[in-house]
Amino acid sequence: MLRFLEWSARKGGALLGFGVFIGVLLPPLAAATRDVVTPVVACLMTLVLLRVDFGQVLGYLRRPLLVAALLGWVLLACPLLVFAIVRILGFEGPLSAAVVIMATGCAATSSPAFARMVGLDGEISLVVAVISTLLVPFTAPPLALGLLGIDLAISLTGLMARLSLVVGLPLLVSLVIRRLAGPARLARYGRGVDGAVVLLVVFYGFGVMDGVQAMLLAEPLWVLGGIALAFAGNFGLNIATALVFLKVAGARVALSGGLLSGNRNMALYLAVLPAATDARILMFFALCQFPLFLSPVLLRPVYDRLRLRLLD
Repeated sequence: MLRFLEWSARKGGALLGFGVFIGVLLPPLAAATRDVVTPVVACLMTLVLLRVDFGQVLGYLRRPLLVAALLGWVLLACPLLVFAIVRILGFEGPLSAAVVIMATGCAATSSPAFARMVGLDGEISLVVAVISTLLVPFTAPPLALGLLGIDLAISLTGLMARLSLVVGLPLLVSLVIRRLAGPARLARYGRGVDGAVVLLVVFYGFGVMDGVQAMLLAEPLWVLGGIALAFAGNFGLNIATALVFLKVAGARVALSGGLLSGNRNMALYLAVLPAATDARILMFFALCQFPLFLSPVLLRPVYDRLRLRLLD
C-alpha cells in the first residue's frame, strides 16, 4: 500500500487530469461519488495540514509586510477588483456572481506544489496558502453575502460556521495525529501521505464533475462559456497579482503570488454551500477545476520563458 501511495505521489499531475476528465466522461461514477465530496474535502484538508510544518511556516514569516500584503490582496482586494470589473462590464446572472465568489476563495492548498512544479517560490506560496485557508471563514462570507450581496441560500453566520467547521476540524484532527504519530513517523510516511492526497483529489474530481456532461450536452455554449470564464478568472487574477507585486517584491515572488491568486480552493465552497444554492453557481465552481488542475502544464512554458528574461 505504501508503495502504491508513493507511486501516486510521483504520478500526481497525470492522475489529477485523469480525475477531472474521467468524471466528465463517466457520469454514473460522478453521480455515485457526488455525495461524499464534503467528507473527502475534510479528509483532504486534514492530510494537507498534516504535511504542513507550522514551525517552518512561522520561519517563513521573515517578511511579514509582504505576507500581509499578499493575504490582503488575495482575500480582500481581488474580490473587490473582480466585482468592479463585472459591474463595469454590465455582466449579470449566476456566472457573474460565481466568478466574484471564486475570487473570495482562499489560495488552493496545492499552490506550493504547483509553484515548485513550475520553478517558482514554494515557500511564500506555502505561507499564503495556509494562512489564507485559516482566514477565509472570516473574510469570504462577509464579502460574498454582506458587502457584495450575493444570494447563496445561506445566512452569513451559517456560511461562516460551515467554513470554520470544514477548516477548523481538519486542523484539530491533524494536530492530534501529529501529536500521536510523532515527527519521525510522519517523515517516514510523508510521501505516502502525499500520495493519499493525490488520490483524494482524484476522487474529489470524480464527484465534483457530477452533472457536467449532462449540462454540456444540454447547453454546450453555456458550459464552454463557463470554462472560458473560469480560465479568464484564473489567469486574469494571476496576471493582475504579478503586475501589482512585480516592482515591490521582485519577479519570482510576484509570479508565485500570481499563481496562488489565480488558483482558488473551490472545494471548500462545494463542500459547505447548501443544495438550494443556484445550480449554475455550483456548476461554475466545478468548471473552475479545469484551469486549476491544468495550470501547471499550461503555464510551465510561460514561466520557463519568463525565467530566462526576468528570474535568471
